Amino acid sequence: MTWKLVARAPKAVVQAALAAHEAIDEWDPEIVLTGSEVAKDKPDKWVLEAYLSHKPRKAERKAVAALFGKRAPKLKAEKLPDTDWVAETQKAVAPIRAGRFHVHTPDYPAERDMVDFVIPAAQAFGTGQHATTAGCLAMLDAMKRRGVVVRNLADVGTGTGLLAFAALRLWPGARAIASDIDPVCEATVVGNALLNAIPLGTRAGELAMVVAEGMDDAILAGRAPYDLVIANILAGPLVALAADFTDAVAPRGHLLLAGLLETQEAAVRAVYRTAGFRLAARLVEGDWSILWLRRR
Repeated sequence: MTWKLVARAPKAVVQAALAAHEAIDEWDPEIVLTGSEVAKDKPDKWVLEAYLSHKPRKAERKAVAALFGKRAPKLKAEKLPDTDWVAETQKAVAPIRAGRFHVHTPDYPAERDMVDFVIPAAQAFGTGQHATTAGCLAMLDAMKRRGVVVRNLADVGTGTGLLAFAALRLWPGARAIASDIDPVCEATVVGNALLNAIPLGTRAGELAMVVAEGMDDAILAGRAPYDLVIANILAGPLVALAADFTDAVAPRGHLLLAGLLETQEAAVRAVYRTAGFRLAARLVEGDWSILWLRRR
């Protein structure tokens, strides 16, 4: 990567742009996006950076600007020095703490008094930096503290595998499976599992990985019913998958839903209330809602 487009905007604006990027199936893989705060003492001022292997073209500028909607901030093109841009990007990604969990890139040391995960930056969605991922980690911690028992779990739309890893650390004897619609995520999850000493396989205490759209996979469906299904995706797919999740979750089982804006929460909750789920707890991270639902 030799060039980047830079846009500076408030935190909520950059996070919304990153969420818009996640919803685009046909995004150009040559444009790699990152978002972060400008400085620790300015937590509400963020920067979005789009890395490219060539000088940005008009179409690429337009695609990045479109993520911000009608009021896109000014995009500045910068030529990068001859350096390892991935390593430099990772250094800019600060560790996060959520509940008992500490998530960081390889450039930072572990926190030995916490449940520690190493997740390289510039990977699939779910490095822990986005508010929904951090919120899910905190909610998983709360579920464990409140006595939830999980023997069989699924992480649908896993991204990097982080939430599945966290669940296995909390319930180490559980059978676990992770899935994602993006085939790229399979290698990412396997690599991150090896990096974090997460056993891979189909037995209790091990993590299986499949590529699937929603619950449309024989292995994923065949391992149901689940005590816990995690889905950090988007509001539209959460609504569309309500019937499938209802079939997959055991009576008195649990759903952890995220990826929905607080303004979308009422609609999502209404669908799942009709399906027989009640709200056990909710957490708001910025503009995002994280929902813990329990099946009656």
